[in-house]
Amino acid sequence: MPELPEVETVRTGLAPAMEGQVIVQADVNRPDLRWPFPEQMSERLTGAEILRLRRRSKYILADLSTDETLLIHLGMSGRMTVSGHALGDFYHDHPAPQKHDHVVFHMSNDARITFNDARRFGAMDLMPTAGQDDHWLLKDIGPEPLGNDFNEAHLIAKLKGKNTPIKTALLDQRIVAGLGNIYVCEVLFRAGIHPARKAGRISANRVASMVPIIRDVLSEAIESGGSSLRDYRQADGELGYFQHGFKTYDRDGETCVTPDCGKKIKRIVQSGRSSFFCPQCQR
Repeated sequence: MPELPEVETVRTGLAPAMEGQVIVQADVNRPDLRWPFPEQMSERLTGAEILRLRRRSKYILADLSTDETLLIHLGMSGRMTVSGHALGDFYHDHPAPQKHDHVVFHMSNDARITFNDARRFGAMDLMPTAGQDDHWLLKDIGPEPLGNDFNEAHLIAKLKGKNTPIKTALLDQRIVAGLGNIYVCEVLFRAGIHPARKAGRISANRVASMVPIIRDVLSEAIESGGSSLRDYRQADGELGYFQHGFKTYDRDGETCVTPDCGKKIKRIVQSGRSSFFCPQCQR
């Protein structure tokens, strides 16, 4: 599932082709993805200008001139790619339609934005821009980890007395937005904290130390274009490459990268998800 860096990378890639442009035509080729599309989605999008593309947690938000906002979730296999528009150093001709091209935006600058989702776990919805904070997918999300509202005091308060493992706590979108399995594993390695450690038993100083680590890991991943493991692609169709710098994630049985450690990375399952860690460096 794409996490914050992957979604932010896609948003950044889409912005030059979509912001300030009118959706000349919106092709909606099926009635649903993970959930049904909103009523008259094609008609409500066609003719609307995209004022701004934003990201909230793992969602892309397109503010429209119609006072509505389009919410986009990539899901497990969703891709949004740009064709027919120059973005930096690349230019792609419009490809032939593919089987799983479920939504296609034809923009006023001749760009075509295609949402392809083979597994159909993605989603799109339309909501009043003024009431977006009340949308059922957004209303309970915590602060953005790269924003000012996410700070040491916030994280200490949220984890105080919590009896769940720290790995589970950091995956809770009500505590911090956008973190997923990959980047929590990497954060906990850098922080030297075992993923099964009870969140409420970690000292305030160690909790506080995770805030800049979280920001660093996410910022580095964004700079690398995210992590490509299976289906994820950037908006230009290229792969992200942060996965080449993983310290623990998906490295079960490999030697820890810490100098003079020598231990093997281990894998455990927590709440149905794999956690990777070094048994010596993480306590």
